[in-house]
Amino acid sequence: MAKISSHEWQEFINSCANPHILQTQRWGELKSHYGWTPAWFVEGSLGAQVLLQNLPLGFKVAYLPRGPVSTAGAVVNHPDWPALQAELDRFCLDRKVVFLKMEPDLWEEEFEEVTGPISGFRQSSHSIQPPRTIVVSLEETEEEILARMKSKTRYNIRLAGKKGVDVREITALDPFYDLLLGTSDRADFGIHTREYYQLTYELFQPVGACAIFLAEYNSAPLASIMVFRKGDRSWYFYGASSNQHRELMPTYLVQWEAMRWAKRQGCKTYDLWGVPDQDFDTLEDEFTTRSDGLWGVYRFKRGFGGQLLRASGPWDKVYNPALYALYQFRTRIQGGN
Repeated sequence: MAKISSHEWQEFINSCANPHILQTQRWGELKSHYGWTPAWFVEGSLGAQVLLQNLPLGFKVAYLPRGPVSTAGAVVNHPDWPALQAELDRFCLDRKVVFLKMEPDLWEEEFEEVTGPISGFRQSSHSIQPPRTIVVSLEETEEEILARMKSKTRYNIRLAGKKGVDVREITALDPFYDLLLGTSDRADFGIHTREYYQLTYELFQPVGACAIFLAEYNSAPLASIMVFRKGDRSWYFYGASSNQHRELMPTYLVQWEAMRWAKRQGCKTYDLWGVPDQDFDTLEDEFTTRSDGLWGVYRFKRGFGGQLLRASGPWDKVYNPALYALYQFRTRIQGGN
């Protein structure tokens, strides 16, 4: 089948058991408003959504986020990969793509079983998505999920409820975005525009794939998060909180209510999406003394009793070695090494 239409991709992705939400047609549509052009490919039971971004002089970069995906389940050592990779190569070469970056939807331990699917790719140190995360299982009862959490986290969830913090699902973006602006100014981290979050919500919420939760105290907004779901998986991508009434622990309760929502939707996992890319021992040794980057959220996320996991990759397929060398130099300079 090779390159297909957006509608055909939507039908294909809906036939996959548990694709990552970054491979959905709606995610590609979202990114098409912000400098990326999606393209879709299917060979047999294996497919991929690839995003293209323009560079000067007609060159491009290509990105395959959390894919490929398969209607047959596992993608490890998939028999249709050689044909799909050949089609991707032709597509990229025809469009002057400097390199294709692939971040597979596989954990490192799963990727160790791969013997052939990344032929021609080289491992990269530059990730687009956070490589390491904490994933909470939702398969147990609510009582069992709470029991698996750190005692302090469990205490904070219950404290927020006892002190009168109320969490509800909202459909208006303003409370969420106002908190996000305040958090960005306070913590000095970048956020998207209001239009970006609005479009995201409008694309995913009508199909039940997105929800916004707001924690309030006496009608004052204290914390808000935007979460996503696809199949039996869910993800916490965006969140913000106020400096007011932090002693009421609203951020803990709003996460718990989002987990309860995901569980009601049939999700088996809740991905907290992003912690420092360090091994468990390093994280545990240093989280009390560091607050830079994602270190500031590790202390919070570790308490929910999830499993620390690291995604495989990223992997780059290089089509223009000279320009790729410039890309590597730029990423080293930006990374300070």
